[in-house]
Amino acid sequence: MKSRFRLLALACALLVSAVRAESGPDSERPLAQAPANATATDTGGKGISSADLAKTLANPIGALISVPFQNNIDSGGGPAGNGSQFKLNLQPIIPFTLNEDWLLISRTVLPLVYQKDMSGTSSQSGLADTVQSFFLSPAKPTESGWIWSAGPAMLLPTATNELLGGEKWGAGPTVVALKQQDGWTYGALANHIWSFAGNSARADVSATYLQPFVSYTTKTSTTFTMNTESTYDWTNEQWTVPVNFMVQQVMKFGEQPVALTVGARYYADKPDHGSNWGLRFAVIFLFPKL
Repeated sequence: MKSRFRLLALACALLVSAVRAESGPDSERPLAQAPANATATDTGGKGISSADLAKTLANPIGALISVPFQNNIDSGGGPAGNGSQFKLNLQPIIPFTLNEDWLLISRTVLPLVYQKDMSGTSSQSGLADTVQSFFLSPAKPTESGWIWSAGPAMLLPTATNELLGGEKWGAGPTVVALKQQDGWTYGALANHIWSFAGNSARADVSATYLQPFVSYTTKTSTTFTMNTESTYDWTNEQWTVPVNFMVQQVMKFGEQPVALTVGARYYADKPDHGSNWGLRFAVIFLFPKL
Protein backbone atom coordinates (compact mmCIF):
# COMPACT_ATOMS: atom_id res chain seq x y z
CA MET A 1 0.00 0.00 0.00
CA LYS A 2 2.89 2.37 0.73
CA SER A 3 4.01 1.97 -2.87
CA ARG A 4 0.56 3.05 -4.06
CA PHE A 5 0.74 6.19 -1.94
CA ARG A 6 4.21 6.95 -3.30
CA LEU A 7 2.96 6.50 -6.86
CA LEU A 8 0.00 8.80 -6.19
CA ALA A 9 2.29 11.43 -4.65
CA LEU A 10 4.57 11.22 -7.70
CA ALA A 11 1.56 11.53 -10.02
CA CYS A 12 0.37 14.62 -8.12
CA ALA A 13 3.81 16.22 -8.38
CA LEU A 14 3.97 15.47 -12.11
CA LEU A 15 0.47 16.92 -12.58
CA VAL A 16 1.40 20.19 -10.86
CA SER A 17 4.61 20.40 -12.93
CA ALA A 18 2.70 19.73 -16.15
CA VAL A 19 0.06 22.32 -15.36
CA ARG A 20 2.74 24.83 -14.45
CA ALA A 21 4.29 24.24 -17.88
CA GLU A 22 0.86 24.59 -19.54
CA SER A 23 0.43 28.02 -17.96
CA GLY A 24 3.77 29.33 -19.25
CA PRO A 25 4.08 32.27 -21.65
CA ASP A 26 3.96 30.10 -24.76
CA SER A 27 0.87 28.17 -23.78
CA GLU A 28 -2.18 28.06 -26.02
CA ARG A 29 -4.41 27.22 -23.06
CA PRO A 30 -6.94 29.80 -21.84
CA LEU A 31 -6.86 31.07 -18.30
CA ALA A 32 -8.76 33.58 -16.26
CA GLN A 33 -9.20 36.81 -18.18
CA ALA A 34 -8.72 39.84 -15.97
CA PRO A 35 -11.07 42.82 -16.10
CA ALA A 36 -9.91 45.91 -17.95
CA ASN A 37 -8.95 47.58 -14.67
CA ALA A 38 -6.96 44.63 -13.32
CA THR A 39 -3.43 45.31 -12.14
CA ALA A 40 -0.44 43.01 -11.82
CA THR A 41 -0.12 43.46 -8.07
CA ASP A 42 -0.66 40.15 -6.33
CA THR A 43 0.14 37.29 -8.68
CA GLY A 44 3.77 37.56 -9.62
CA GLY A 45 3.23 40.14 -12.36
CA LYS A 46 0.78 37.99 -14.32
CA GLY A 47 -1.72 40.85 -14.65
CA ILE A 48 -4.58 39.62 -12.49
CA SER A 49 -5.22 40.54 -8.86
CA SER A 50 -5.81 38.19 -5.95
CA ALA A 51 -9.37 39.52 -5.69
CA ASP A 52 -10.02 38.56 -9.32
CA LEU A 53 -8.54 35.10 -8.68
CA ALA A 54 -10.77 34.67 -5.63
CA LYS A 55 -13.83 35.65 -7.68
CA THR A 56 -12.91 33.21 -10.45
CA LEU A 57 -12.40 30.42 -7.91
CA ALA A 58 -15.95 30.95 -6.64
CA ASN A 59 -17.08 29.63 -10.03
CA PRO A 60 -16.75 25.80 -9.94
CA ILE A 61 -15.91 25.76 -13.67
CA GLY A 62 -14.08 29.10 -13.84
CA ALA A 63 -11.70 29.61 -16.78
CA LEU A 64 -8.63 29.23 -14.59
CA ILE A 65 -6.24 26.31 -14.30
CA SER A 66 -6.39 25.16 -10.69
CA VAL A 67 -5.17 22.05 -8.91
CA PRO A 68 -6.99 21.58 -5.59
CA PHE A 69 -5.87 19.07 -2.96
CA GLN A 70 -9.04 18.84 -0.89
CA ASN A 71 -8.78 17.03 2.46
CA ASN A 72 -12.02 15.82 4.08
CA ILE A 73 -12.39 14.22 7.51
CA ASP A 74 -15.77 12.69 8.43
CA SER A 75 -16.73 11.15 11.76
CA GLY A 76 -19.64 9.48 13.51
CA GLY A 77 -20.39 6.87 10.85
CA GLY A 78 -20.40 3.09 10.63
CA PRO A 79 -22.59 0.46 12.33
CA ALA A 80 -21.41 1.48 15.83
CA GLY A 81 -21.37 5.22 15.16
CA ASN A 82 -17.61 5.48 15.81
CA GLY A 83 -16.35 5.17 12.24
CA SER A 84 -14.20 7.78 10.54
CA GLN A 85 -13.04 8.51 7.01
CA PHE A 86 -10.24 10.61 5.54
CA LYS A 87 -10.59 11.50 1.87
CA LEU A 88 -8.10 13.44 -0.24
CA ASN A 89 -9.75 14.64 -3.44
CA LEU A 90 -7.39 15.59 -6.25
CA GLN A 91 -9.55 17.92 -8.38
CA PRO A 92 -7.71 19.52 -11.32
CA ILE A 93 -9.77 21.96 -13.41
CA ILE A 94 -8.24 22.69 -16.81
CA PRO A 95 -9.89 24.92 -19.48
CA PHE A 96 -9.19 24.68 -23.22
CA THR A 97 -10.00 27.30 -25.86
CA LEU A 98 -12.06 25.94 -28.74
CA ASN A 99 -12.53 29.31 -30.46
CA GLU A 100 -13.30 32.92 -29.54
CA ASP A 101 -16.77 32.01 -28.31
CA TRP A 102 -16.42 28.64 -26.57
CA LEU A 103 -14.35 26.92 -23.90
CA LEU A 104 -14.08 23.25 -23.00
CA ILE A 105 -13.42 22.75 -19.28
CA SER A 106 -12.18 19.47 -17.80
CA ARG A 107 -13.07 18.79 -14.16
CA THR A 108 -11.76 15.64 -12.45
CA VAL A 109 -12.50 14.29 -8.97
CA LEU A 110 -10.00 11.55 -8.01
CA PRO A 111 -10.42 10.45 -4.35
CA LEU A 112 -7.81 8.78 -2.15
CA VAL A 113 -9.50 7.29 0.94
CA TYR A 114 -8.61 5.86 4.33
CA GLN A 115 -11.52 4.74 6.50
CA LYS A 116 -11.89 2.83 9.76
CA ASP A 117 -14.96 1.14 11.26
CA MET A 118 -17.19 2.38 8.44
CA SER A 119 -17.89 -1.20 7.29
CA GLY A 120 -17.92 -3.40 10.38
CA THR A 121 -14.73 -3.12 12.43
CA SER A 122 -12.25 -3.22 9.54
CA SER A 123 -10.29 -0.48 7.78
CA GLN A 124 -9.71 0.19 4.10
CA SER A 125 -7.42 2.47 2.14
CA GLY A 126 -6.75 3.22 -1.51
CA LEU A 127 -8.32 4.94 -4.49
CA ALA A 128 -12.08 5.32 -4.78
CA ASP A 129 -14.02 5.76 -8.04
CA THR A 130 -13.26 8.77 -10.26
CA VAL A 131 -15.78 11.23 -11.71
CA GLN A 132 -14.61 12.97 -14.90
CA SER A 133 -16.69 15.84 -16.31
CA PHE A 134 -16.37 17.99 -19.43
CA PHE A 135 -18.21 21.33 -19.69
CA LEU A 136 -18.84 23.21 -22.92
CA SER A 137 -19.07 26.84 -21.87
CA PRO A 138 -19.56 30.18 -23.65
CA ALA A 139 -16.47 32.35 -23.29
CA LYS A 140 -18.61 35.27 -22.05
CA PRO A 141 -21.62 35.54 -19.73
CA THR A 142 -25.08 36.16 -21.15
CA GLU A 143 -26.42 39.71 -21.45
CA SER A 144 -28.10 39.30 -18.07
CA GLY A 145 -24.82 38.17 -16.49
CA TRP A 146 -25.45 34.42 -16.19
CA ILE A 147 -22.65 31.91 -16.73
CA TRP A 148 -23.67 28.44 -17.86
CA SER A 149 -22.13 25.27 -19.24
CA ALA A 150 -23.11 21.68 -19.88
CA GLY A 151 -21.59 18.40 -20.97
CA PRO A 152 -21.03 14.75 -20.02
CA ALA A 153 -20.02 13.29 -16.65
CA MET A 154 -18.40 9.85 -16.46
CA LEU A 155 -17.95 7.42 -13.57
CA LEU A 156 -14.70 5.45 -13.79
CA PRO A 157 -14.24 2.34 -11.59
CA THR A 158 -10.77 3.22 -10.29
CA ALA A 159 -11.35 1.94 -6.72
CA THR A 160 -8.59 -0.34 -5.43
CA ASN A 161 -10.86 -1.91 -2.79
CA GLU A 162 -14.38 -3.23 -3.33
CA LEU A 163 -15.62 -1.31 -0.27
CA LEU A 164 -14.38 1.99 -1.73
CA GLY A 165 -16.18 1.81 -5.09
CA GLY A 166 -19.08 0.33 -6.99
CA GLU A 167 -17.10 -1.50 -9.71
CA LYS A 168 -19.34 0.12 -12.33
CA TRP A 169 -18.83 2.28 -15.41
CA GLY A 170 -21.31 5.14 -15.63
CA ALA A 171 -22.20 8.25 -17.61
CA GLY A 172 -24.78 11.00 -17.77
CA PRO A 173 -25.32 14.75 -18.23
CA THR A 174 -23.90 17.55 -16.10
CA VAL A 175 -24.78 21.25 -16.05
CA VAL A 176 -23.89 24.36 -14.09
CA ALA A 177 -25.43 27.85 -13.99
CA LEU A 178 -24.34 30.80 -11.84
CA LYS A 179 -24.24 34.56 -11.56
CA GLN A 180 -21.61 36.85 -10.06
CA GLN A 181 -22.50 40.35 -8.90
CA ASP A 182 -21.13 42.79 -6.29
CA GLY A 183 -18.91 40.15 -4.71
CA TRP A 184 -21.68 37.55 -4.58
CA THR A 185 -21.65 34.26 -6.49
CA TYR A 186 -24.74 32.05 -6.51
CA GLY A 187 -25.86 29.13 -8.63
CA ALA A 188 -25.85 25.36 -8.81
CA LEU A 189 -23.96 22.43 -10.33
CA ALA A 190 -25.75 19.16 -11.03
CA ASN A 191 -25.24 15.82 -12.72
CA HIS A 192 -26.91 12.45 -13.02
CA ILE A 193 -25.02 9.23 -13.64
CA TRP A 194 -26.36 5.85 -14.70
CA SER A 195 -24.19 2.73 -14.78
CA PHE A 196 -23.97 0.89 -18.09
CA ALA A 197 -21.24 -1.72 -17.52
CA GLY A 198 -19.12 -3.33 -14.83
CA ASN A 199 -19.44 -6.07 -12.24
CA SER A 200 -22.91 -7.58 -12.71
CA ALA A 201 -22.91 -8.74 -9.08
CA ARG A 202 -22.78 -5.15 -7.82
CA ALA A 203 -25.76 -2.81 -7.54
CA ASP A 204 -26.59 -0.61 -10.51
CA VAL A 205 -25.80 3.09 -10.20
CA SER A 206 -28.47 5.75 -10.66
CA ALA A 207 -27.43 8.84 -8.71
CA THR A 208 -28.22 12.54 -8.87
CA TYR A 209 -25.67 15.04 -7.58
CA LEU A 210 -26.84 18.56 -6.62
CA GLN A 211 -24.52 21.35 -5.49
CA PRO A 212 -26.33 24.65 -4.93
CA PHE A 213 -23.94 27.30 -3.62
CA VAL A 214 -23.72 30.91 -2.49
CA SER A 215 -20.53 32.79 -1.64
CA TYR A 216 -19.28 36.28 -0.96
CA THR A 217 -15.78 37.49 -1.86
CA THR A 218 -14.33 40.50 -0.03
CA LYS A 219 -11.89 43.07 -1.39
CA THR A 220 -9.16 41.34 0.63
CA SER A 221 -9.57 38.13 -1.45
CA THR A 222 -11.41 36.25 1.31
CA THR A 223 -14.41 34.16 0.23
CA PHE A 224 -17.16 32.88 2.55
CA THR A 225 -19.13 29.97 1.08
CA MET A 226 -22.13 27.87 1.99
CA ASN A 227 -23.16 24.93 -0.18
CA THR A 228 -24.48 21.43 -0.17
CA GLU A 229 -22.93 18.52 -2.07
CA SER A 230 -26.04 16.37 -2.02
CA THR A 231 -26.52 12.97 -3.66
CA TYR A 232 -29.76 11.09 -4.18
CA ASP A 233 -29.32 7.34 -4.68
CA TRP A 234 -32.31 6.30 -6.80
CA THR A 235 -31.47 2.60 -6.41
CA ASN A 236 -31.73 2.71 -2.60
CA GLU A 237 -34.00 5.80 -2.43
CA GLN A 238 -31.60 7.54 -0.05
CA TRP A 239 -30.36 11.15 0.29
CA THR A 240 -26.92 12.17 1.52
CA VAL A 241 -26.99 15.92 2.29
CA PRO A 242 -23.82 17.48 3.74
CA VAL A 243 -24.14 21.24 4.37
CA ASN A 244 -20.73 22.92 4.11
CA PHE A 245 -19.56 26.23 5.58
CA MET A 246 -16.14 27.35 4.30
CA VAL A 247 -13.68 30.25 4.34
CA GLN A 248 -11.07 30.64 1.61
CA GLN A 249 -8.11 33.01 1.31
CA VAL A 250 -6.01 33.67 -1.81
CA MET A 251 -2.33 34.42 -1.14
CA LYS A 252 1.12 33.84 -2.58
CA PHE A 253 3.94 31.48 -1.65
CA GLY A 254 6.83 33.14 -3.42
CA GLU A 255 5.50 33.76 -6.94
CA GLN A 256 2.94 30.93 -6.75
CA PRO A 257 -0.70 32.00 -6.18
CA VAL A 258 -2.39 29.63 -3.75
CA ALA A 259 -5.81 29.47 -2.11
CA LEU A 260 -6.27 27.96 1.35
CA THR A 261 -9.70 26.71 2.44
CA VAL A 262 -10.99 25.60 5.85
CA GLY A 263 -14.52 24.57 6.71
CA ALA A 264 -16.93 22.30 8.52
CA ARG A 265 -20.05 20.39 7.52
CA TYR A 266 -23.13 18.89 9.07
CA TYR A 267 -25.08 16.04 7.48
CA ALA A 268 -28.72 17.11 7.28
CA ASP A 269 -29.62 13.70 5.84
CA LYS A 270 -27.61 10.51 5.38
CA PRO A 271 -27.77 6.71 5.05
CA ASP A 272 -28.19 4.66 8.22
CA HIS A 273 -24.44 4.27 8.77
CA GLY A 274 -23.37 7.62 7.32
CA SER A 275 -21.20 10.20 9.07
CA ASN A 276 -22.67 12.94 11.28
CA TRP A 277 -20.20 15.77 10.71
CA GLY A 278 -16.96 16.59 8.97
CA LEU A 279 -14.08 19.01 8.43
CA ARG A 280 -12.39 20.24 5.26
CA PHE A 281 -8.99 21.71 4.51
CA ALA A 282 -7.87 22.41 0.96
CA VAL A 283 -4.77 23.76 -0.76
CA ILE A 284 -5.42 25.01 -4.30
CA PHE A 285 -2.55 25.79 -6.68
CA LEU A 286 -3.51 28.50 -9.21
CA PHE A 287 -2.00 29.11 -12.63
CA PRO A 288 -3.21 32.44 -14.03
CA LYS A 289 -2.16 33.84 -17.40
CA LEU A 290 -3.35 36.71 -19.58
